[in-house]
Amino acid sequence: MRLSSRLRLFWFLLTLISFPALGHTDVGVAGGLLSGLIHPVKGLDHLVAMIAVGLWGAQLRQPAIWLLPITFPLVMALGGLAGLAGLPLPGLEIGIAVSAIALGLAVGFAWRAPLWLAGLLVALFALFHGYAHGRELPQAADPLAYGAGFVVATGLLHLCGIGLGALAHWPRGAQWVRALGAGIAVCGGYFLLAAAGGAG
Repeated sequence: MRLSSRLRLFWFLLTLISFPALGHTDVGVAGGLLSGLIHPVKGLDHLVAMIAVGLWGAQLRQPAIWLLPITFPLVMALGGLAGLAGLPLPGLEIGIAVSAIALGLAVGFAWRAPLWLAGLLVALFALFHGYAHGRELPQAADPLAYGAGFVVATGLLHLCGIGLGALAHWPRGAQWVRALGAGIAVCGGYFLLAAAGGAG
């Protein structure tokens, strides 16, 4: 199947998915640990970006395969504190959408970025995702359990990405991983349109 055909198939499947595009539009429904665990999975913008971190780490191999998935939750927690404190962060939704685009393109092109640059980009994007979560913490029934839940869920999504990224050890698998990255970038484009009010 050619790459363009894969993208069309991915886009078609995307339209069938009933999850909300933006995972942080459900302010007021946060609960405790279970709610925090489910939250990143409910929002495709969080889900694809976190899987992309694992995919990219797997492509870059050691030590990025572990450094990137560790960096993301740590900085995301700091972003969560910033959101909880009410610090300003302009362009939140756009930043999250751009994270999916950039990480998806990095995977799609199998970009061999220097470790420091890959870590810096992942940290920057984690800040936006964490801030979005942090804004919801005050509404949570149990903020600490909710925060712990979404950090754990984030780590599990990274592991899913690493697992899928292991396919890159084989030539055909590497093509699929890159196609998945391209699909994530397409999702990011959709999120960007949604953030701008042009989609959804």
